[in-house]
Amino acid sequence: MQRRRTTDDPHCSLVGQDGRGAHYGSLSEEAIEIPQPSNTALDQKSTANVFSDGCTRIDFVLVWETVPWELSGQQDSRENGGLQERSASIHRTWRKKFLDKLHAAGIHMEKHMTRMEKKVVHYLLLSAPWNVLCYYAEELQLHVPLQVLPRQTSNWSASVLRQLGIPNLMAQEGPNLPLDYYTCPFKANKLRWFLGSNEKDTFFSTTQRHQILYEILATTQYGHSREREVGVDRLLSENVFTAAFPLHEGPYKLRPEELAAGSLSQRQVLFQYWASWGKWSKYQPLDHVRTYFGEKIAFYFAWLGFYTGWLLPAAVVGTVVFITGIFLMFNDVPSQEICMSKEQYWMCPLCKTCPYWQLSKICSTFMAGRLFDHGGTIFFSIFMSLWAVLFLEFWKRTNASLAHHWDCSEFEDIEERPRPQFTAMAPMTMINPITGAEEPYFPKRSRLHRTLAGLMVIMMMIAVVVMFVVSIILYRAVVAILLSSSGYFWFVASASRIASITGSLVNLIFILILSKIYISLAHFLTKWEMHRTQTKYEDAFTFKVFIFQFVTFYSSPVYIAFFKGKFVGYPGNYLSFLGVCNEECSPGGCFIELAQELLVIMVGKQIINNVQEVAIPKLKCWWHKHKLLSTKKVDEEGESVLVEPVPWVMDHQLLVFEGLFDEYLEMVLQFGFITIFVAACPLAPLFALLNNWVEIRLDAHKFICDYRRPVAERAQGIGIWFSILEAITHLAVISNAFLIAFTSDFLPRMYYKYVHDNSLHGYVNFTLAYAPWDFVLQSNTTCRYRAFRDRDGNLTLTYWQLLAVRLGFIIVFEHVVFFIGRVIAWLVPDIPESVEVKVKRERYLAKEALAENKVGCGSSSASSFKAFSALNLCRHAGKQEGSPVLLERWETRSNASVMNLAAGRDWETEQFTSS
Repeated sequence: MQRRRTTDDPHCSLVGQDGRGAHYGSLSEEAIEIPQPSNTALDQKSTANVFSDGCTRIDFVLVWETVPWELSGQQDSRENGGLQERSASIHRTWRKKFLDKLHAAGIHMEKHMTRMEKKVVHYLLLSAPWNVLCYYAEELQLHVPLQVLPRQTSNWSASVLRQLGIPNLMAQEGPNLPLDYYTCPFKANKLRWFLGSNEKDTFFSTTQRHQILYEILATTQYGHSREREVGVDRLLSENVFTAAFPLHEGPYKLRPEELAAGSLSQRQVLFQYWASWGKWSKYQPLDHVRTYFGEKIAFYFAWLGFYTGWLLPAAVVGTVVFITGIFLMFNDVPSQEICMSKEQYWMCPLCKTCPYWQLSKICSTFMAGRLFDHGGTIFFSIFMSLWAVLFLEFWKRTNASLAHHWDCSEFEDIEERPRPQFTAMAPMTMINPITGAEEPYFPKRSRLHRTLAGLMVIMMMIAVVVMFVVSIILYRAVVAILLSSSGYFWFVASASRIASITGSLVNLIFILILSKIYISLAHFLTKWEMHRTQTKYEDAFTFKVFIFQFVTFYSSPVYIAFFKGKFVGYPGNYLSFLGVCNEECSPGGCFIELAQELLVIMVGKQIINNVQEVAIPKLKCWWHKHKLLSTKKVDEEGESVLVEPVPWVMDHQLLVFEGLFDEYLEMVLQFGFITIFVAACPLAPLFALLNNWVEIRLDAHKFICDYRRPVAERAQGIGIWFSILEAITHLAVISNAFLIAFTSDFLPRMYYKYVHDNSLHGYVNFTLAYAPWDFVLQSNTTCRYRAFRDRDGNLTLTYWQLLAVRLGFIIVFEHVVFFIGRVIAWLVPDIPESVEVKVKRERYLAKEALAENKVGCGSSSASSFKAFSALNLCRHAGKQEGSPVLLERWETRSNASVMNLAAGRDWETEQFTSS
């Protein structure tokens, strides 16, 4: 049932408007009061991030900067000074409202200020008390442990090596290995049934506490919801706050007294056993990564490691195919005929203004083409197509195992909450058919209209890219013609190379500029489409940007592979486009050009990216420290003193984590290169493997050393990237079939072997046609060119027979590969049987644990299943009926107490301790 939302709708109320009191947990008539934690000191080994009392944990840090009052009047002009003062006043107002509501919500705070030479930096440390943690843990359906689970091997390669009795050199035993548990969503009135519930300080993990604080910060309203004046993200974009982040767990470098592995913090464990270059051949400690960074980042590194492991057999087979090409190159009969031809084949010009040339001049280029164009190419294309299918099928199994192991197998369907921006802007509410809770709702028809409008904009942007690609092609053709007719020997000899290099530079500049514009446009369109959850929002944004990046990155290889040299015409009848002669392949053929293009992109782009990933974060960190924070502060007498290296100051100097999109994009584009065009470059998987071994450690080092700690986000997998990988796999089968059929010389050679001569003697003469009579009479020269035409320029019977062979090969190749792929997908189940057993066992334990205590709705059924069902009904009934009464009762109490304390607080000048 849908209903229109009003400004007084209680579901519009966010954190701080409808504060919550001491009764946290199930919102039913028998909601219990959660006992307050004792003021025992925390274990200093687990975390050093505590308030000044040495006990209260720091869960989040808010940072903002102000100008000292004695410098605030020194402005360039009165007009600019007035604008800055009005902006600062608005920011102070928003900041006060926001912090007052955080204080009213029961968040503990401690403020520190650092006085610099030209600014004051304010650090507000936030901590959630026990009752707030319990309430939001149930709201967010965070999973907590029921029973310890025996640890099992999670790496398939480790299991295979153990069964074969081979020592596993990739295994490593890291310290403080996270335990595995049977878990279920937290319920406060069943607290005593959860494992470790008597340890209030450690019951919720550090990342769960971060998630709870971020949920509060993201949903706290400081103005009008219709103006989107909600949440810390909007305040960060408006520069009201300069930073908001959870703290890393101490420094990543080891002190001499911390050399013993048992005393390492989680960050130090990850630095020593994950980000260290000496661990390049070891398994990633994924459970440690998940515990420290959350499931979304852990899934990225799990997929990257899985992909890198699967590249090993592809690289081995590709290298063998390449080595085979080396041996075939020296024994190839057509290559020997070309090299020994001397002046036998006088070739026609490649364009109207191009010179004649000798076929023997391309001896080295033609032989190099045999490295990639031979019978092994067919085998390797089929192998890589099936490899891609197997890779995706086994990743499904790995993804299912990790999703269950990390308690997020039902996250997207049941547990994921609406985005705060969607909650604020949705025009109506609706009962969720799965959870039974009333949630903000945006009509599907309206979203469909907006999505279609966004697709039209995307198509227009792609059309702009295609037009520019066409203009680059015309540019290369014009430059090549001008240089060839210039008369200078160096320009004539390098005309094609100069045109290609300058065209690539122009194309690169265009891509960089247009990418910035398009990404901003994609963000706007995705927000406008009003997606309910963060996962759907990110999937929609990823799809838009990937389509654009796919066209820009693959346009050049696609042109060389399938279009270049196919529409040139023949001597005396050259075809043109917009008055410019169409580009012809180099004398060695288009296949060797495609191989060169892929090698340049694969090797050059990867080297540049890796250098950037090493240098740019270091430079940014240095500049950030230099610009935002000085190493010295100013005391009351104006003298500089050293700043104490407190954790929040040190973490503030690090870089902001901007998401995983760029990391995924780089790897998925690489996956496309090694599958779509693998027929032209068998070494592509080897270069990808070497790059990814470096990439894993570079990314790990960035997350541990260079980035602020991101808020842990839950995820069920790699999102829409898996669907993109599936689409690339299907496209790769079609692409390789057409490459072998129309760009490679494999089928013409096979045709000549079976029809004319099995030894391939005379094959070169077979592929060359004589120039038409009209052209010979006009130029008074007889020449040859690559085609199957007669002396009148008409296509011969051989051409049509070869065309039939090529089309038949494409059909057979695609059907065979797709059929085998379907069989593989059918034989490999998506979810391992062991995972299905674990899921059933976990559900049984959850029912027993939660049904053993009496339910709060008067149900006295003896059946565990009925009790569990009644428990769910009670929870939904409590949320829908009991919550307004409870919240109203708490709001009256909080307004009389907490808000009065915050009303007179000066957040800008006061430096206070825990409240």
